[in-house]
Amino acid sequence: MIYDASLDELRQKVWDGGRIDAAEARRLYALPLEELGALAHRRRQLAKAAAYAGRGNDVVTYIVDRNVNYTNICNVYCKFCAFYRTERDADAYVISHEEMDRKIEETIALGGTQLLLQGGHHPKLTKQWYLDLLGHMKAKFPQVNIHGFSPSEFVHFREVFDEPLEEIMRDFVAAGLGSIPGGGGEILVDRVRKRISPLKATSDDWLEVMATAHRLGLRTSATMMFGHVETVEDRIEHLERLRRQQEATGGFTAFICWTFQPENTRLKAATVGAHEYLRTQALARLYLDNFENVQSSWVTQGPEIGQVALTYGANDLGSIMIEENVVSQAGATFRMTVDDMHRLIRDLGYEPRQRDNWYQLLTQPGQVS
Repeated sequence: MIYDASLDELRQKVWDGGRIDAAEARRLYALPLEELGALAHRRRQLAKAAAYAGRGNDVVTYIVDRNVNYTNICNVYCKFCAFYRTERDADAYVISHEEMDRKIEETIALGGTQLLLQGGHHPKLTKQWYLDLLGHMKAKFPQVNIHGFSPSEFVHFREVFDEPLEEIMRDFVAAGLGSIPGGGGEILVDRVRKRISPLKATSDDWLEVMATAHRLGLRTSATMMFGHVETVEDRIEHLERLRRQQEATGGFTAFICWTFQPENTRLKAATVGAHEYLRTQALARLYLDNFENVQSSWVTQGPEIGQVALTYGANDLGSIMIEENVVSQAGATFRMTVDDMHRLIRDLGYEPRQRDNWYQLLTQPGQVS
């Protein structure tokens, strides 16, 4: 084996917290998995050092929320999605206020502080329908943050309502919207997007929604769904675009990646397993040096790999997922309780702490410590 001094220099640069470029990321991706994981864990410690000063940097967070899909009717027909229905399908639905109330009441009873609200791109729901739903939820449950509507949904709203993004967002915030999830990111490379979701928002559209939200003071998350038709270079380009956006607007709270789940979908692709998931998450921690938080994806990988991911750059175990309908339709049906999360976190020697959407630690639901 030929000794490579430049690779040693790159390892030291990463260990010290230096920024890497795309070519360096590609070299790091080829490292042995355990070595890449150790570098990512080091960068996790550096990223959280200020946030957990005095706590020994030993906190792992989680959130108690519920993922509610307000409709499964969608007209973009993504090949990787097993959840969507057309208006003619017998099991198509649009949620009622009464059903939403029941779901939120159950969430609060389980210590939940947030509702993750996403749905299909329904061609006929009006702006007033959304405003009425948000207003109803916020008036009845003011303590619950509404983390709602992915960028691709907002692009859909812009087309259906025929209004500027900023105007729609301002009205949604006035009605009760608190933050925006990063769904629909998939891979921010249009060549890939055209193959897996040709009718969905473009990469620039997705980033425009996030830039607009950040400008209005809304915090958002960022995501990546990988392991289908993209290349490693595409994943790195995705990370580069997120890092540049964070540099410009600073509104991303966290990064979450997960693997494509193929069951019941129309997308024919070679899927990837746990090793590739851990490798990609670790690389994301190294590349996204301006993201404080990286969330483990136990929902697609299972609790055990979700736990391992906490040593590969993640500092957050995500949500207990009281309800999840989209990836479960594609074959991922893992579930978790708060007790399960506490056990997984403590088994690694960390302190489990519930958080809110803004990564503030809670002493009890709704109260920041």
